[in-house]
Order: sequence, then C-alpha cells, then structure tokens
Amino acid sequence: MSTVNTFHRACVIIAALVLILGAFWAGARFAPRQPINVEALPLDGTKPSPVAQRDAALTEDESINVRIYRQASPAVANILTKATEYDFFMDPVPVEGAGSGFIIDPRGYILTNYHVVEGAQSIEVVLGDQSRYPAKFIGADQRNDVALVKIDPKSKHLAALPLGDSGAIQVGQKVLAIGNPFGFQSTLTTGVVSALGRTVQTSQTTFIEEAIQTDAAINRGNSGGPLINSRGEVIGINSAIYTPTGTTAGIGFAIPINMAKTIANDLITTGRVHRAFLGVETMVLAGGLAEALDLPVQEGLLVEVVTKGGPAAAAGIRGGDRIVQAGMRRIYVGGDVIVAIDGQKVANQFDVNLILNHHRPGDKVTVTLYRGGKKMDVPVTLGERTGN
Repeated sequence: MSTVNTFHRACVIIAALVLILGAFWAGARFAPRQPINVEALPLDGTKPSPVAQRDAALTEDESINVRIYRQASPAVANILTKATEYDFFMDPVPVEGAGSGFIIDPRGYILTNYHVVEGAQSIEVVLGDQSRYPAKFIGADQRNDVALVKIDPKSKHLAALPLGDSGAIQVGQKVLAIGNPFGFQSTLTTGVVSALGRTVQTSQTTFIEEAIQTDAAINRGNSGGPLINSRGEVIGINSAIYTPTGTTAGIGFAIPINMAKTIANDLITTGRVHRAFLGVETMVLAGGLAEALDLPVQEGLLVEVVTKGGPAAAAGIRGGDRIVQAGMRRIYVGGDVIVAIDGQKVANQFDVNLILNHHRPGDKVTVTLYRGGKKMDVPVTLGERTGN
C-alpha cells in the first residue's frame, strides 16, 4: 500500500513538472520576444551620438520641427524696452516692455514690430544663447507696424534667418512661430496658414495688408517674432491676434515678409522708409454732410487743405476756400471731393492709405474727383512722405 502511494505521488510530481515546463516552452514560443541586447554600430565603427539616436526616433513632422527650431532659435531675439510715462500727478513712472524680433543680417540688423519699440528710451536684445546687447533704433514704418533695430556683434558671428517669399505661400501649409510669449524665451509653436489676403486694421492709422492668418499659438510677447515655413525661411512677422479673452484663440496675423523686406532695405540703405504721399487733408462725407453742403455724391473725401508744394497741389487739386462751423468743428468747404484713386473707390483715409501702400514716390496715379457738379480724372505724380 505504501509502495503504491509512493509511486502514485512520483507520477503526479513528474506530470506537474511536465506541465510547468510545457507552459514555459509555450510562453517562450508564443509570447512577444524580448529584444536581444546587441548594439548596432555603423560600418566605420563609430557609435551614434545621443542626439542622433534621439533624432532617429522622430516622425517626419517632428524632425521638421526640431530642425527648424535648432536652426532658427539662435537668431530669434527677446527685445526688452524701457520708457518713462507720467501719472495723473505728472510723476514719472518707469514702464518696461517685451517682445520678439529676429536677425536678418549678420551685421546685427533685427526686424520687429513698431509697437514693440514705440516710445522706448532704451532697447536691449537677448539672443537665443542668452548673450545680451544694447540696441539702437534705426527706423520704422509706423503705418505697416515694422521697425528695424541694430546691435553691435563686435567679433561674434551672428546667424541670420533667410527671408522667403510670402507671395508663394498657400493655405494649409505648415508654419512655425518662435518668440517670447509672456517672457518665456525661445518658445516654439506650430500650425498652418489658415487664410491669406486679410486686411487687418490694428488702429486708426495702422493695418496689416495681405495679412497671413495662422492658427499657430501667438500670445503677448510673440509680437515681432518670425513666422517660418518648413524650409526654415521667414514668411511673416507675427503681429496681432484676434481674441475675446486676451490670450490666443487660434487666430493670429502676420505681416508678409515681402512688405517687410522693402521697408528693411529702405532703412538699411537710406535710414528712412520711402512712402508715397498725396498731399491732402480730407474729411469723410458722413452724417448728412454731403446733403448739407449740396455735394453731388454721398460718399467720398472732402479735400479741406492741400499741402503747399505737394503732389496734389502740383496736379491742381483744390482745397476749401471758406470755413463753416459744424457743431464743435470748423470745416474748410468748397474744395474737391475725391471718390476714387486708380479706379478704386475711397470712402475714408484708411482706403487711401491702402492704395498708397502699393506705390512708391514718383509713381503716377489717377485721382477721380468732383469739382462742383463736374466729375474729373486728375493725374498725380506721388511725392515722398517724411516721418512715420
């Protein structure tokens, strides 16, 4: 009886061992295999760098982001400004500001927005490697919100960003924005071109014409920074956002780089922007003014004053010859009423600025106007505006 029991227990133990070993064999055969810890080396025997190993694990889109950031971020500047304002009691109050910019020339020229450096008494630039430089204000085109400042790199070689062609971009293409939102230096955001050809009025006198709309996140501090395509070329200057809350809502606007190129070239070569000038001071026909003055049109610009010696005066355009009181304002009446320039209707000064933005001093335009009840086309050779 004892022998039988002993034999029976031995059979049970052997059977259990067979099942356990069978389970391990099945697991080794059908479970996911663990990678063999063998490191592959290039044929020349060198070991890949940690950076190369990390890059190899990136997707194609991630590789573009990383490549562009490495190339561009050293040339993106954090622009710090200081100014003095006065409170209600006329006591001086120091005011600090911050924005972004980017190097366009190894000599130290940096493009940014005019509103970033407007009124600054001192400007300091911090580059991507944390090197700091005092900067000199070179000039600006206030109407287009573009400014140029310069640092002295001394013996240091500065990397400049290549400028692309904003006329060749398409809705849907990838874009990257680098800047200093809320003071966080060298921040990268990505998105696409959401729309093209917008005209965005940023104040009564400034606007972004042919604006590039993007959903790349842009916030306070991004102003003046570059909008870059997937080839690493700057296609725009990040300048404004549409937001109901004060932070990004996925609608940002950039100044086309083709416009900024012309402005920068003027400032570098001559120290000023060559902007077209018509030479008239006007008043919008609104609120029954046309009817009160018995004018032949209900919409247009009443010429009050013609700049002496200016383009309009040389072309024979006439300003007001008498003064009337309209509420709290005195109006010069009796002058011509401008209704179009080169066939484009004008109803306010903003319309005129948009048209002049496409012209240079010396260009000829045709001004359509009414003199009394007579409609006339007057050729005008544009002059050059001084100042912002």
